[in-house]
Amino acid sequence: MQKRLMFPGVLIFCLTILTACTNTGGTVQTEENVELTISAAASLADAMNVIKETYENENPDITLNFNFGGSGSLQQQISQGAPADMFFSAAEDKYNLLVEEGIIAEEDGVDLLGNSLALIVPKEGASVTGFEDLAADEIDTISIGTPETVPAGQYGKESLENMGLWDTIETKVVYAKDVRQVLSYVETGNVEAGIVYNTDALISDDINVIDTADETTHTPIIYPVGVISDSPQYEAAKHFYEFLQNENIVKVFEEYGFTAQ
Repeated sequence: MQKRLMFPGVLIFCLTILTACTNTGGTVQTEENVELTISAAASLADAMNVIKETYENENPDITLNFNFGGSGSLQQQISQGAPADMFFSAAEDKYNLLVEEGIIAEEDGVDLLGNSLALIVPKEGASVTGFEDLAADEIDTISIGTPETVPAGQYGKESLENMGLWDTIETKVVYAKDVRQVLSYVETGNVEAGIVYNTDALISDDINVIDTADETTHTPIIYPVGVISDSPQYEAAKHFYEFLQNENIVKVFEEYGFTAQ
């Protein structure tokens, strides 16, 4: 069984790292208070909220507003004109659509993080011990994110297909709007198992990780981030984009279970 990160230990670690980040690229000069809208994958929420505090302390004239959700839904919102200054995706294909549309310039983006898939069950009374158990007749429900809009669901379906399980378990699947909803379904016992990112599994006291998907069964899980080209706050957004790539900030992401690219 994979151990989850222990709180408050992770918070102490992150605060220690962030305290050391007083030279993460300097502050950005603005003539007035600036608000940045960052559309980011739901799986990034915990790490980004920790990073937000340090960035705003270093740059008191800038406020970060996060729009967390499924990467596909966020991409569609941006494509349709929703305001955003930066896109932090959990899938390269969703991100690349914005590059192809000219909304993000290639030189304004980077593949920053990686992740892995975990099979989780409720803390108590679980009868699933591995992926192969999902096909058993006594297992009625498993949750994944909607594959069309939630990268974790897309990766999960792909992995189950490559394991030869999808055709058997498809009728058992309960789809969720994002990976955090999958986690909630499992935590509350509304489903018997779920597939989430390893990073999401690590934050919960109410689930157990019972298996991880072999990385050869799915497309590599890459998190690209980029600045929206026509952002009215382009320079401030570019500054935060560069801040995220600082070695100390990447360490915070790693403490939350992400891998550096």
